[in-house]
Amino acid sequence: MKFAHLSDCHIGGWREPELKELNMQAFKRSIDICVEKNVGFVIISGDLFNTSLPQIDTVSEAAHALNKLKENDIDVYIIPGSHDFSPSGKTMLDVLEKAGLCHNVYKFKDGKLEFTVDKTGTKLTGMPGYRGGLEKYQYHELKNKEELANEKGFKIFLFHTLLSEFKPSGWEMVDSEPIARLPMNFNYYAGGHPHFVMKTKKEGYGWMTYPGALFPNNFKELEECKNGGFFIVDDKLNIEYIKVNVKDVESLEIDVNNMHPINAQQKIIDELNKRDLNDKIVTLRIHGTLASGKPSDIKFNDIIENLTQAYFVLKNTSKLTTKELEEVKVEDGNIDNIEEKLIESHLGQIKFEKLTKDEEKKLTENLMKSFDDEKHEGETNTDFENRLVESITKVMDMKKHWK
Repeated sequence: MKFAHLSDCHIGGWREPELKELNMQAFKRSIDICVEKNVGFVIISGDLFNTSLPQIDTVSEAAHALNKLKENDIDVYIIPGSHDFSPSGKTMLDVLEKAGLCHNVYKFKDGKLEFTVDKTGTKLTGMPGYRGGLEKYQYHELKNKEELANEKGFKIFLFHTLLSEFKPSGWEMVDSEPIARLPMNFNYYAGGHPHFVMKTKKEGYGWMTYPGALFPNNFKELEECKNGGFFIVDDKLNIEYIKVNVKDVESLEIDVNNMHPINAQQKIIDELNKRDLNDKIVTLRIHGTLASGKPSDIKFNDIIENLTQAYFVLKNTSKLTTKELEEVKVEDGNIDNIEEKLIESHLGQIKFEKLTKDEEKKLTENLMKSFDDEKHEGETNTDFENRLVESITKVMDMKKHWK
């Protein structure tokens, strides 16, 4: 018995047609690999699509790829993720299930989860993911955790939630749930939602896994990960990470601090000319404070249009500023020291209830961190604004502190 574990495919998520097509290619390639590796079944632990109502052509292509698994007698077991689950409870996954292309293992009735049994005898069940981490209420309502734990046989639990015990540094404000929310004694816990790769054994539970995104979902992920992938697990629970590389990524970070726009533009061109960019995705991150002019004086459109050999070019200038906009005088020192001095100099100017200066300082630092968050590539303005508001609301904890 061998199976594949995919998650966070986010099909249709990219705004740019070229990257949206690559995302679909990554999904199709993963299907081909599953057939080549002769897996017994495939698990998708949430966010097959990037929205509960994807475009028809997107659904059609995904269905065609899934049908290849069906033709090879490979069943697909899935749960809805935070992106492809709608408030009504209806998702495009229902259409795929009725077409016989997948099985939704989230079967929750009267506070109890039921098992779906694969032809190999493997027993599967799981919980979906909701936006804002609201799936936690489903876990609170679960009445048969002990029964699930005591069930005999090889068992897999699918979930689409960040577990608190595995939360990376810098993710303090991200919603999570403790492992204790999950039923014990499963052989394999197929996780989804956070876009990082992880596999570890937890006493009393078994293998806890996250395969990460199947294809990078934003600028930062393209920079850091280059590609996505998934797990293939054999009958001895050996877990192999399979990279899915449909296009190479070349990432450049260029400092144009204290340069004039024309010089900055030439530096960018020179740096690009040093690289082999043929048929690659190029991520271009520019930062620094220009000595004069505005960031828009750098003719990025001209630069990108001349990169005809590249497959696609993405730029990020969120950290590119100009001295004309910076009139605040600060003492010499690094950025962290300057920020700390500015915060300390303004403490006590806002009325807080039962809040010490140390607590006010921590609150201000967390607010600055929230406001410093970047809009992800492919993320809609509405989603970004909602994410920002949610983050700031958590930091402020308005009901307790704001007066």
